Amino acid sequence: MKEIDGFWWLLISAGLLLFLQHNLHKEIQGVFLLLTHRADISIALFSILFFPGILVHESSHYLVARMLRVQTGRFSLIPRRSGVGRLQLGYVETVQTDILRDALIGIAPLLTGGLIIAYIGLKQFNLDSLWEAYQAGLISSWREAVTVIYLRADFWLWLYLAFVISSTMMPSRSDRRAWLPIALTLLLILALTLLAGAGPWLMLYVAPLLNRILKSVVFIFGISVSLHIVIWLPFLFTRVILERLTGFRVE
Repeated sequence: MKEIDGFWWLLISAGLLLFLQHNLHKEIQGVFLLLTHRADISIALFSILFFPGILVHESSHYLVARMLRVQTGRFSLIPRRSGVGRLQLGYVETVQTDILRDALIGIAPLLTGGLIIAYIGLKQFNLDSLWEAYQAGLISSWREAVTVIYLRADFWLWLYLAFVISSTMMPSRSDRRAWLPIALTLLLILALTLLAGAGPWLMLYVAPLLNRILKSVVFIFGISVSLHIVIWLPFLFTRVILERLTGFRVE
């Protein structure tokens, strides 16, 4: 249904981003490991590369927790191993509170990171204008605009920030611990509303607004997915070449 197509695009784009993020992180760590042959150095290089994103992620947790008057403990931006094959890049300790505040603290990095990605995409790269020019068939104007963006002195800085922030803004498993009860509660409320006969009213007045919001989130995820695809392929190629040259294989 066109009225709620933003929901399906959101699921697709979020799934793609999670898949690409996981695989890209593996490729980057694999390249660092093949170059250094030391796990501790490869972890250090990986954390340095993603430090701005880690800082935004953990700071978002901390600031929202303080705003909601939730007690915080230790705050760390230093990576540490968390289980077999898992790497925790940073953490903020908070006391467990009600599910609403837990959910808000957990989703904070996604909201903050999404706003930053939207700012970079709209204000620094003018992606909305580029898309309108492309849809209008103004290919020459589109190419000129892309060239202007690429030749900016700070282009690579904004591209780097957009990549590392988008690659670390997704909530972790612990960040999502309060999402299931809230999701079930919302589904129950929706079911009761539909049973009460308010379905047509929801589709007429609520669905269009919600769909526009969801499509805005899809726009942010779309930028992130595009960045991950562009960066994933060179790292994949580099990892394969290094494995053949060195005779080592990253598992």
